[in-house]
Amino acid sequence: MEAAPLRAYLVDDEPLAIERLTRLLAAFDNLQIVASATDPAQALEYLNSESKEPIDVLFLDIQMPGLNGFDLLARLKVQPFVIFTTAYDEYALRAFEVNSIDYLVKPIETAQLERALKKLGHLRPVPKPDWQRDSAILLKELAASLRTQQHDYPRRIASRIGERISFLELDEVTHFVAQDKLTYAVVNGHRHCIDQTIAELELRLDPARFLRIHRSALVNIDWIHEVNSWFAGKVILSLKDPQHTQIPVARDRVRSLKSRLGI
Repeated sequence: MEAAPLRAYLVDDEPLAIERLTRLLAAFDNLQIVASATDPAQALEYLNSESKEPIDVLFLDIQMPGLNGFDLLARLKVQPFVIFTTAYDEYALRAFEVNSIDYLVKPIETAQLERALKKLGHLRPVPKPDWQRDSAILLKELAASLRTQQHDYPRRIASRIGERISFLELDEVTHFVAQDKLTYAVVNGHRHCIDQTIAELELRLDPARFLRIHRSALVNIDWIHEVNSWFAGKVILSLKDPQHTQIPVARDRVRSLKSRLGI
């Protein structure tokens, strides 16, 4: 009798990463994607729901705002097998300290998926029954470590114009924006080109001060003046700069924004 397809759930705060992984996994007949989420809090609610069927494997990003991957695992009632997805292979050893099958370094390729799913096929149907009990403390320690791994956040950021490099005080940067394959730090309405991507800045800068509100925008929380609801459930931020800059918030980022601002 042919085995039932693996039931998979995908969690990644990057919508494009979810789309790419979904597209790649569509080539595997022995796997069914039951759902996905870009908000780890939403994923936690779904995975802990007693009304749904259990999943076999969780494809899980490690670095996410609000709850990181280890945070999410620590709060699950039942632990599925995990395949971590990450842009940084420095998390590989941590991934294997928990109930992970494999880790996939972004951009994920088909060969990586084949390797991971082959491993998973040998380990079905369920994780070891004592895994959750033995790993609860470890998961909490890993989650806390991941949240505090950067103790010295930068206070300035470099901007390059030709051969000249200038330094911007991060206190004065209202937001970062990506456009036409370039990233800009905005100070007093003026754009300054920098080398890092928005995703890299999100990992590098103090998460207590800078919040990702769109795949192409990172805002300095201290410069937020108003949060305005718009039509169709959209949210617009108004900044305290002289230009009263307005920035749209992606729908899948609204919950984390409101949580961070306490609204």
